[in-house]
Amino acid sequence: MHARPLTPDLSVSPQISATDVATLKALGFGSIVCHRPDGEGADQPNFEEIAQAARQAGLQPIYQPVVPGQASAEQAAAFAELLAQLPKPVLAYCRTGTRSATLWALSQAGKLPAWEIQERAARAGFNLKAVVQRIANAGKNPVEVIEFSHTVVIVGGGAAGIAVASSLRAREPELDVAIIDPADVHYYQPGWTLVGAGVFEAADTARTMASRVPAGVRWLQSAVVAFEPERHVVVLEGCRAVRYQRLVVCPGLKVDWHGIDGLVETLGRNGVTSNYRFDLAPYTWELVRAQQGGKALFTQPPMPIKCAGAPQKALYLSCDTWRRNGTLKNIDVRFFNAGAVLFGVPAYVPALMEYIAAYGIDLRFGHTLKRVDGPRRRATFERALADGSKELVETDFDMIHVVPPQTAPDFVRTSPLADAAGWVDVDPSTLRHKKYEDIFGLGDATNTTNAKTAAAARKQAPVVAHNVLASLGLFIGLATYDGYGSCPLTVERGKVVLAEFLYGGKVAPSFPAWLIDGKKPSRLAWFLKERILPPLYWDGMLKGREWMARPTLVD
Repeated sequence: MHARPLTPDLSVSPQISATDVATLKALGFGSIVCHRPDGEGADQPNFEEIAQAARQAGLQPIYQPVVPGQASAEQAAAFAELLAQLPKPVLAYCRTGTRSATLWALSQAGKLPAWEIQERAARAGFNLKAVVQRIANAGKNPVEVIEFSHTVVIVGGGAAGIAVASSLRAREPELDVAIIDPADVHYYQPGWTLVGAGVFEAADTARTMASRVPAGVRWLQSAVVAFEPERHVVVLEGCRAVRYQRLVVCPGLKVDWHGIDGLVETLGRNGVTSNYRFDLAPYTWELVRAQQGGKALFTQPPMPIKCAGAPQKALYLSCDTWRRNGTLKNIDVRFFNAGAVLFGVPAYVPALMEYIAAYGIDLRFGHTLKRVDGPRRRATFERALADGSKELVETDFDMIHVVPPQTAPDFVRTSPLADAAGWVDVDPSTLRHKKYEDIFGLGDATNTTNAKTAAAARKQAPVVAHNVLASLGLFIGLATYDGYGSCPLTVERGKVVLAEFLYGGKVAPSFPAWLIDGKKPSRLAWFLKERILPPLYWDGMLKGREWMARPTLVD
């Protein structure tokens, strides 16, 4: 936590945690204002968690969420009213502090001279030149101001974004490439399943973003708020604009924690957990170790989600722990799946069903989690009936592992790049946008029908890198993506069902059956998951080493 003063009564900060509240109290702050909507990042605590700590410490918490790049004059006026009323000094925060600083700057229009607004923001570490120009322009965004220009601009610094940047630079070491991503930390998210099972430590799945961005690639640490493809421009928060010759869009998914009523108020407490958040995966392991009996629920929302097998991985590994310590017989384990099948590729279902039976799991299809009441330990599901109608079903729990619904990020869903369902609309083979020839997409935010996994991004990145360079006239031929995806289903500690498949669910093993038969649980596949895939990710995929991922070229 780093509080940056704008005035004697107001400081702004990047994202804080509940543990920072005691420090803020010691520093004399009287109020906390959150300008960051819940669910923007995989390591982001929900506001209610911070609010509870603030109230206990005697600070007044206020939630005033602002979508990046959409700070309005009305929101600025509301913020000014809050500042006049709240106990002082006030600490306002968002992801980086930029939104909070922007609201303050807009609220000072007509009160302070433009140069002073800009100077105070600069002293606090914020470049609000474009915001000040907006103020001078009677509130209209100065969209003609281009702050940066690059040959290739990549939106998203996750697995897909870093991999494609490295693959581009591996092919053309002098290529002018920029990555736009506001996060400070890059996560190996496939490892969170094993954190929730006590196999990995959470810290082992994190690296600084600065250490992952490839050498020679410019990192713009900001949030994208809009695309203007006709002008070849990406608009960042703070009204800044970046021009590109080629654009690669791979911002990942939005995990919608608010998509389930009551969830954000109880996450990390009352037996409610999820491996889909960095700081909650250790709580999963804490709950599993402590469970001696009672009822344990596991949920899976409607597709698409990142790593469709992850809800089951949490289920199986928890059951395996209980079996090993002799408590499984005392635990009523239920898996509520919104879909109609256990796994989308039928070839792998028989092996999984053997574990469902062996663990005594009550498998319930067509059940979508709608509400969680943490203090009462009650969960409400919407059950789809055979005649097409729906009914609500309520059950109690001692622990529940929740997988929230997921969508493309808001700035993608509302953009010209999106299809009717809100996903980046690309050709499933070339990964080039169907309408804009200078735009490509990969990873979880596209509308391709492959599984949304890191393994898919590993195969897609070289395809996009080649095709971007071909579109610039630097390479010849087209690279194609066949829909490859992989899901190492951790059915017990020490065994994995290694599901690998292409578009249409066609089974596509990488190894001969005598070595790893993906349709059966394998100890070697577990070794691959635990020992080989993490270094392959950090030192292979993210560094442009395309081991077993070279693209197929066509004329």
